Amino acid sequence: MAAEALSPSIDIPEQISKELKLTGSQVRSVLALFEEGCTVPFIARYRKEATGSLDETVITAIRDRSGRMAELEKRRAAILESLAERELLTDELRNSVLEARTLTALEDVYLPWRPKRRTRASIAAEKGLSPLADLLLAQSETLDPSSAARPFVDEAKGVASAEEAVAGAMDILAERFSEDPEARQETRRLFARKAVLSSSCVKGKEEEGANYRDYFDWREPAAAMPSHRVLAILRGEREGFLSLSAVPPEEEALSILKRRFVHGTGPASRLVAEAAEDGYRRLLRSSMENELRGALKKRADAEAIRVFAANVREVLMSAPMGQRATLAIDPGIRTGCKVVCLDPQGNLLYDTVIYLHASERQREAAAETLRSLVGRYAIKAIAVGNGTAGRETESFVRGLGLPPEVVVASVNESGASIYSASEAARREFPDHDVTVRGAVSIGRRLMDPMAELVKIDPKSIGVGQYQHDVDQKELKQALDDVVIHCVNAVGVNVNTASPEILSYVSGLNRQVVAQIVKYREANGPFPSREAMRKVPRLGPKTYEQSIGFLRILGGENPLDASAVHPENYGTVSRMAQALSCTVGDLMTSPELRARIEPERFVSDTAGLPTLRDILQELEKPGRDPRAAFEVFAFDPDVHEIKDLRAGQVLPGIVTNVTAFGAFVDIGVHQDGLVHVSRIADTFVENPQAHLKPGQKVRAAVLEVDEPRRRIALSLRKSDLGEGAGKAARDGGAPGTRRRRERNDKPDLSMGSILREQLQGTGPEKAESRSRRRNG
Repeated sequence: MAAEALSPSIDIPEQISKELKLTGSQVRSVLALFEEGCTVPFIARYRKEATGSLDETVITAIRDRSGRMAELEKRRAAILESLAERELLTDELRNSVLEARTLTALEDVYLPWRPKRRTRASIAAEKGLSPLADLLLAQSETLDPSSAARPFVDEAKGVASAEEAVAGAMDILAERFSEDPEARQETRRLFARKAVLSSSCVKGKEEEGANYRDYFDWREPAAAMPSHRVLAILRGEREGFLSLSAVPPEEEALSILKRRFVHGTGPASRLVAEAAEDGYRRLLRSSMENELRGALKKRADAEAIRVFAANVREVLMSAPMGQRATLAIDPGIRTGCKVVCLDPQGNLLYDTVIYLHASERQREAAAETLRSLVGRYAIKAIAVGNGTAGRETESFVRGLGLPPEVVVASVNESGASIYSASEAARREFPDHDVTVRGAVSIGRRLMDPMAELVKIDPKSIGVGQYQHDVDQKELKQALDDVVIHCVNAVGVNVNTASPEILSYVSGLNRQVVAQIVKYREANGPFPSREAMRKVPRLGPKTYEQSIGFLRILGGENPLDASAVHPENYGTVSRMAQALSCTVGDLMTSPELRARIEPERFVSDTAGLPTLRDILQELEKPGRDPRAAFEVFAFDPDVHEIKDLRAGQVLPGIVTNVTAFGAFVDIGVHQDGLVHVSRIADTFVENPQAHLKPGQKVRAAVLEVDEPRRRIALSLRKSDLGEGAGKAARDGGAPGTRRRRERNDKPDLSMGSILREQLQGTGPEKAESRSRRRNG
């Protein structure tokens, strides 16, 4: 019955096309390609004709929306089956179930019929009081409720008096009112528009919950709350420090039920009004409050995940230095600095330990060791981890008098320790301890950040905002999508890539990757893309989905090093034949490429969008979309927080961007916070529209709280030009005003700004460097 009843249900492609403002054919084409086993990167890059050149963001949205709608249809079928099994499925109820367009609407329809534990209303119904409830609801002006209730008095059924009968009937009405779909929807809108979220400190938790003191007496319209504040307050409640409520003005909520169900002024109507009040206060209010809290959490999760994913994308797409012989140093004080030498491909050649923070004799020995290694291994770059003693180590290296062509760079080491203890690191370096593996990771991050960072969980990169508070399934999907996008946008050298980065290539899974690596180790580098067909388990569909994103450098076919898909090699050959030249000539001669008329080569497999992509790829085969590498250096006179003073303008690197501002590393082992109000001289709604992790900036020091290791920075031109004096004159950092929702005149005191992030404790504190420093 359920399958038959579902036949007139939602047209998923049509519904998605309306929501995303696309054509029905575009959505149907994308869904058909997914059904064929195609991936998002493959569809976006190689099936533009079918989709109308939709990008990965839209294709992903179609995938996610269709998945949610499929879940809706699955729930609809389950509800219809349940109703049918219990012989409750009338034609009217079936139509109501089929017409519900959202999960919320569907659950509202099902609520009165859903199996539930015994309630006051169900107990009253078992006593036979439903007809009395109907009499009261009719609200006849002449009805005497006591007289009408007497026939329902039955001690055998547990109704001892007319008063008990009336009370039971009112319980039935209260539940009916609270479960009425239209009443619920109207009340839901009221909660969404006018609910105020209030928080207070749990009695006796004032000292223990000091991190949450900003929210010990907090009231704010729920609809206007930013995501980070929602997550902070919910965390405080979860940890037992805060008590929350989120309700609209009660009179407005009661008026919805009374207006809908009370239709007179007589005794029966007065009882109906009492039942409506009871239905709201005892049943509907808590239900709607839970829904609102769930919606706030979901909205906050989505925003936090969006911020995190965008930050991860920027970090993964950081500029690579490229293949150069590199010396990497993992700084340390007590146990010394671990030093490794890597060849241009990132292979470990040598490792040792030097001591910079003990005796002068050991420092001299360390200097001699480093000079010797630079010469012995033809080192072209030195990567220094930015953890403990990182600035001191970097300054020591810069003072060695090394050849000017040797690049010295500070490298963000967030997550390096996680990689060094991972199975991947143990497999790659079974004979070396975690310190060696960590130093190798630091060096490889300088050479190619993405290739190294894909080896660890993206949550460990240190650029998140409340990542342990959000829906972990949604977070994993978003981060996986980001990593897959970045890896496939850059492309992968199949002959040198690690198993970890290969596993993110479109169409490949870990089993196929294992076969690729095994075949590569047994037979040497792949000479061509075509040769990859010999890899076991790499079937035709997997080959089609992955091969365009895999590169063979210096192979038999020059196109194998490009993003041109083998299915279009014939098209490129026809272009060359038309100009009486070779494919190699096309790739090296701008004059020849300028003579190509794409319209002449349109075919069933290659339309104009694909042909334009091919011509762009011939111009720059295998082009890397990442920015060019630039050397960066901190201020040489600033190493520790005690070196800072208000008014200084220093070079820095953005390490994390959140909804309330950004963190900037200025080289003192302590990221400073640029509050959202200090990012620009104009109002900033979205910090990510202005700043990205890895971005190089000049920041003005506004305030330094050395005991609590907190630094307030500004990127506003007015502060960069005039220092912190102007901010003070303008009242930029008062300690008494409460922060306003807009950031044009916020409270910029250190406590107010930094408490807003509520660093808290737990794994997030251990994994995120910038959050750890400011927690």
